[in-house]
Amino acid sequence: MSTHDLAFTKVAETSEIPVAKMKMVRIRDNEVLIANVNGRYYAISNPCTHSHGSLSDGSLEGNIVTCPIHGSKFDVTTGKNVVGPGSRFFRAKVSDATSYEVRVDGKDILLYQRSPWGI
Repeated sequence: MSTHDLAFTKVAETSEIPVAKMKMVRIRDNEVLIANVNGRYYAISNPCTHSHGSLSDGSLEGNIVTCPIHGSKFDVTTGKNVVGPGSRFFRAKVSDATSYEVRVDGKDILLYQRSPWGI
């Protein structure tokens, strides 16, 4: 077993997040959104990079989560911001969300946890 394998932490079970659903979990001091897209699990930072709204309170359509506050949209498979907040006349640029490496071991959903020292 490598040290990389030891850096994975159980955060949920597969039964807790059905297909097309999301759940917010905490790992250390970070809120992380876990999304089930067609039976595969993806993880990005939960606070919206625009207004810090909780993405887990938003809606998930396919692989796109929409922030419930101003409508920013993020691809949960990559963390990329695909649409910024705004109106039909103006769209602001928003930073991408941080993505996390996910593994499924049996019924356990595991997230890769970097050490506080960046290793």
